[in-house]
Amino acid sequence: MKHIFQKGSNPEAPLLLLLHGTGGTETDLLPLSEMVSPGSSVLSVRGNVLENGMPRYFRRLAEGVFDEEDLIFRTKELYDFLESASGKYDFDRDRVVALGYSNGANIAASLLFHYEGALQGAILHHPMVPRRGIALPSLSDIPVFIAAGKNDPICPAEETDDLNQLLQQAGATVEVQWENYGHQLTRSEVDAAGSWFQKNFL
Repeated sequence: MKHIFQKGSNPEAPLLLLLHGTGGTETDLLPLSEMVSPGSSVLSVRGNVLENGMPRYFRRLAEGVFDEEDLIFRTKELYDFLESASGKYDFDRDRVVALGYSNGANIAASLLFHYEGALQGAILHHPMVPRRGIALPSLSDIPVFIAAGKNDPICPAEETDDLNQLLQQAGATVEVQWENYGHQLTRSEVDAAGSWFQKNFL
C-alpha cells in the first residue's frame, strides 16, 4: 500500500495511522497529526481502490451503500499491512491510534468491527456504520472519538448515534463531538480530537 512513514520525537506516544477521505492522498491528514499529537510517529496510507480516479479504501455500490465483500477484503488488507509495517518501521503494533476522515474513518471503524486488538484507539471524523448485524470483538477500554456534523448530508445523525451505540455495546469508551456543520472537517473538531488524545494517551 502506498504510504508515508514519519518517525516521531516522542517514543511514549502511540503511532497515528492516518486514513484520508475519498479523493484524498497520504499527504492530506499530515497537518492534522501535527495538531493532534506532534510527537507521534505517523503512518499515512493511501487507499488501494479507485472510484472515477479518486482513491478510496473500499468500493461502494452507491452513496452510503458499501460493497460489503470488498470492505471485508480491504479491511484485512489494511490489517495485514499494519502487521508488516510494524516490523519494517519498528513501531509497537499494540500502540496504534487511527485518525480517519469520511471513507478513512469508515475503514478505521471497520478495523474495530472485525479485529480485536487492531487499534488502541480511534479518531473518527464523520464516520458511518461499516457493517450491521455482526457480532463485534471485545472493545473494552478502547477509547473512540467521533466528530459529526448535525447537518451532514452524507452521514445523517442516526448513523453517528448507531455507531456510538454499537461501539459502546462492545465495550468501547466513546466521546462524540457534534458540530453545526456538514461533512467538512472543522478546526474546532480537530482541536477537540487533540484534547481527547492528550487526555487518553499522553
